[in-house]
Amino acid sequence: MASKYIPGNFKLKPKRSSAGLGLFTEQDIPKGACIIEYIGQPISEAKKYSSRSRYLFEVNSKITIDGQDRSNTARYINHACRPNCEPVIHQKRIFIMAIKSIKAGEELTYDYGKEYWNDRIKPHGCRCKKCKK
Repeated sequence: MASKYIPGNFKLKPKRSSAGLGLFTEQDIPKGACIIEYIGQPISEAKKYSSRSRYLFEVNSKITIDGQDRSNTARYINHACRPNCEPVIHQKRIFIMAIKSIKAGEELTYDYGKEYWNDRIKPHGCRCKKCKK
């Protein structure tokens, strides 16, 4: 039986969005699909607190991935208060899953979580589709 944590071969493209660069799909993505893996270098606990990277993703209390390298296409996925994706941690890896059907041309989004929202988004205002209305 195939694992549900194998990213599909979806055509994705970073381009301009309301929050800078975003990641858009060029084809329909069905609900429940594994879209892409968030990849990067694992960093130490000490480096996590001294890093200025905006692409840190905590896997657990001991592992944090720094996804700032441009080869990590998932880094372009923006925050949304009403997202169409969610990150799922499976075997110490981060997969971005579709939580609803996503149409070709739509931007991929997920909720970055309360801590990131309070520290980085709230002070400047949320620029997601729901909040920009």
